Amino acid sequence: MNHFSLKSRLVAMNFLEFAVWGAYLTSMGNYLAKVGLAENIGSFYTVQGIVSLFMPGLLGVVADRWIPAQRLLGICHFLAAFFMIGAGYVGMQGGEHVSMPLIFSLYTLSVAFYMPTLALSNSVAFNALTQAGLDTIKTFPPIRVFGTIGFICMMWFVDLMGLQSTYGQFFASAAVSIILGIYAQTLPHCPISKGESKGLGEALGLQAFSLFKQRRMALFFIFSMLLGVSLQITNGYANPFISSFHDIKEFADTFAAQHANIIVSISQMSETLCILLIPFALKRFGIRNVMMIAMVAWVFRFGLFGLGNPGDKVWMFILSCIVYGVAFDFFNVSGSLFVEQNTTPEIRSSAQGLFMIMTNGLGASFGTLGAQYIVNHFVYSQTDAMAQWEGWRTSWFIFAGYAAVVFVLFMLSFREEKVRTHLKATH
Repeated sequence: MNHFSLKSRLVAMNFLEFAVWGAYLTSMGNYLAKVGLAENIGSFYTVQGIVSLFMPGLLGVVADRWIPAQRLLGICHFLAAFFMIGAGYVGMQGGEHVSMPLIFSLYTLSVAFYMPTLALSNSVAFNALTQAGLDTIKTFPPIRVFGTIGFICMMWFVDLMGLQSTYGQFFASAAVSIILGIYAQTLPHCPISKGESKGLGEALGLQAFSLFKQRRMALFFIFSMLLGVSLQITNGYANPFISSFHDIKEFADTFAAQHANIIVSISQMSETLCILLIPFALKRFGIRNVMMIAMVAWVFRFGLFGLGNPGDKVWMFILSCIVYGVAFDFFNVSGSLFVEQNTTPEIRSSAQGLFMIMTNGLGASFGTLGAQYIVNHFVYSQTDAMAQWEGWRTSWFIFAGYAAVVFVLFMLSFREEKVRTHLKATH
């Protein structure tokens, strides 16, 4: 297989992988609000973080020892599609009165099998590129970008097909999962390890907890969790917030209120572009300052939502989405690099796993549950549309205030001199 053909196949895999997620991740909150489950939006996003604590590690062991990664990737997508179809069917049958326990259970089972595929698809790509003699550091990022493009394309598809406030988004996600499940069986073979495989504790990143004995690393992981609180809030609530302007006569016919998913997709576009800025930013400012820039960006991300509207201040929504690329990429990528530079090879993989647990697992879970409480209290406790708008504004300002507090605490407690000295020593 020539290199162009291999890269094209991996591009298609990444496009489909993230298109599955893009079908519902940013629009599901809007649908749940429409069927009387607004007060449970946070729970649906929290469960993604909970299953991320253990399912990728468990299935990683399976891929290491028994089932080749490309086969397991397909199996997981078939199972995720099966349960997502179930969730869609419950939504279709329930109409405006959907059973929370039933749809939540099916959705949870679906994401429990989907979340591990994020790591499995990386394993397939890295293995294929390595077997072809290609440099993964140079070759993989351009391939991975097509994952974000797939996510954006699916967001637009769901919006333009009128699915962003219906159960149809679950069926759309399931359809792409089935396509990828079939396609995965044709991907390059990933050999099973015949030597010593990783134990479950190592696969889950547990050995990296020894890093908490070091003050600086302990602070880093604690702040990773604190900043991870912000990660899923806008995925869950940005679309319902912007779509809620449907009920305010002044804004009901605006483009943003009619096409919230397209507005929100600017966030993913920004994310794609901001990845290209990271090498320059790290060289110019250093890892610590780049992480602080990300924290300030989260303040603007939330604050601009609180200040904007779909009419004359829609530019604030757009700017908030542009800022998201800095907020998300600068922290996640620079955080991964910090782990890379401050851990030994023996524990590096586990440390990266711990970073994901603290951010996308614990942090995101606490964040969505906390956001659910705040939004329920200030927004969904109100029945008047204008009162709900004020509740949204209050909620966004609370989230912005939280991000500002994390920034100040990080700036005061994380010593710049020590980090810079260490970074210079590693180059």
